[in-house]
Formats: sequence, structure tokens, C-alpha cells
Amino acid sequence: MKWTIFLLSALLVFSSFSIYSLDDVRANYSQLATDKELCSELLAQLEKNKNQSATHLAYLGSLQTIWANHTLNPATKLSTFNKGKKNIEAAIKKEPKNAELRFIRLSVQKNAPAFLGYQSNIKEDIEFIKNNRSQIKSNVLNRYIEPLLKEKQ
Repeated sequence: MKWTIFLLSALLVFSSFSIYSLDDVRANYSQLATDKELCSELLAQLEKNKNQSATHLAYLGSLQTIWANHTLNPATKLSTFNKGKKNIEAAIKKEPKNAELRFIRLSVQKNAPAFLGYQSNIKEDIEFIKNNRSQIKSNVLNRYIEPLLKEKQ
């Protein structure tokens, strides 16, 4: 009986800790701008993860830029956005020929307000993605790419 209670308690504790993978981030990417709780959870998981692959760093950066939408303080918004932008650019510097990283930057730049001045790579990234789309193996990402490429600039 004691072991049963212990095991059930342990199961409840461990199930309350969500572990997200990059596939989870990819699958939920389109919802993050409107789902503050999900954005917060995924951002916290990415910040905890010490795996700083270029892809991880780019998604961390994109979630930071998205998180800026969910904060109220203008100074915090700008600081958070700039931290995210810096991480995206660092990821692309690590792997400039990675089409997924270009997709991430493109999605952020197309949705960033013009006054932030983070829209200078849109045409370059569209061309790069069109020419290197075969690199992206994720079906989820491929579904996101087509509408993003068709949106007006």
C-alpha cells in the first residue's frame, strides 16, 4: 500500500513537469503568438535546456521575440525582442546555410513591427528558402512555409 501511494505520488510529480522537444515547438509554432501560457512554457523549457545547437538557439530567439508581444512594459518588450533577435542572428551566423533557421528569421521579420527595424532579410530569406526547401524534412514546417512565402512583403 505504501509503495502504491509513493508511486502514484511520484507519477503525479513527474507528470507535472513538461519536457518539450524542438518538435513540440515546431508543432505549436503558429499558436505561440496567441497562446501566452504555451509560449511561456515552451520558452521556459528552451531556456533551461543547455543544448545550444543553432536550431535550438534560433527557436529560443523566436520565442523570445514572440514573448515580447505578451509583456506589458514597453521597455521589457523591447529588451525581450532584442534578446530574441540577437539569438536568431547568432544561430544563423553558426549555420548560415540552414533553411530552417532562415524560416525562423523570416517568420519573425515578417511579423515584427516596422519600427523595430528587423525586416532587412526578408527577400534574402525567401529566396534562400525557395532554393533550399528540400533541406527541411519536417512536415509541420513544410506546411508553415508555403503560406509564409506567399504572404505579401
